[in-house]
Amino acid sequence: MIKLKFTPEVINQLHRERTQHPHARVRQRMETVYLKALGLSHQEIGRIVRISQTTLREYLLLYERGGIEALKELNFNQPKSELDDYQDELRHEFEQKPAATLAEAVDRIEKVTGLQRSPTQVGEFLKKLGLKRRKVGQIPAKADPEKQQEFLTEELEPRLQETKKGQRHLFFMDAAHFVLQPFLGFLWSFARIFIKAPAGRQRFNVLGALHATSLQLVTVTNCDYINSQSVVALLRQLAALFTDLPITLVLDNARYQRCRFVQAVADELGIELLFLPPYSPNLNLIERLWKFVKKQCLYSQYYEKFADFKQAIQDCLAEVSGKFKEQLTSLLTLNFQTFENVSL
Repeated sequence: MIKLKFTPEVINQLHRERTQHPHARVRQRMETVYLKALGLSHQEIGRIVRISQTTLREYLLLYERGGIEALKELNFNQPKSELDDYQDELRHEFEQKPAATLAEAVDRIEKVTGLQRSPTQVGEFLKKLGLKRRKVGQIPAKADPEKQQEFLTEELEPRLQETKKGQRHLFFMDAAHFVLQPFLGFLWSFARIFIKAPAGRQRFNVLGALHATSLQLVTVTNCDYINSQSVVALLRQLAALFTDLPITLVLDNARYQRCRFVQAVADELGIELLFLPPYSPNLNLIERLWKFVKKQCLYSQYYEKFADFKQAIQDCLAEVSGKFKEQLTSLLTLNFQTFENVSL
């Protein structure tokens, strides 16, 4: 019988570690020694922890040799891959040109190392290097990363801070054009699902202004065109609804938004127009909302009538600051991606 002595402090620490340590094996060890400290028999401990008497003895001897710190040590015997000797070369290889498929990665690894490995083995090795299969993003070809960063730091961030302090209303404006056509999404299904494709090209236009912090959405809609008159109608709605604080409207450089008519009405209403740098949809918060709407009510859905299609979009938009607010709070964070350090 292994005889061990435990102080109250050690028993308390064992109690904490048996529930709070991040590794399951260490928690099991702590549980075993903790029960030993409480005076349970080895048979009882083995039954409670569900370990053999051999494993129980191993844990107790481990504690006897090095105390609690010894119980935390994890020295699993992990076989070393021959590919590990080429980690630096392969990391450089895939940094320079990421592989599109595992089959391509298998071929390139064989050319660099002379080692032939299965796609499964190569996949595990790539994960060990820190690679993941990621969807390729896109950047507007004419986007200027320096101007975007300057706008974000000097123009947008100060106004965001004022909005968070309740000193300003900041809105992000953009137009979305929803065309009555199939929006194909992904489904968990036993077989591939096909949806009907409606005929015609009817579209429902939404010009929206999204509040940066409350997520309140103000819209102007039609089934024809969004133009300067639409923008002015939205400006007048904002001026009537938000009279307590200065209003800033972040918008892109569409001609109908930069025209003299719009700017004159904005001046008249006391609304500041803050124009984004060219080709900067990544800095317009409302762009994320349009993607959410498509996913929520259009993907993999068939609407026989345009009226039903339009109503589904309107119902979704009506719940932006209601039923969907919790989902949108994590999506519409005030963190904006810039393209200064992305790999091209």
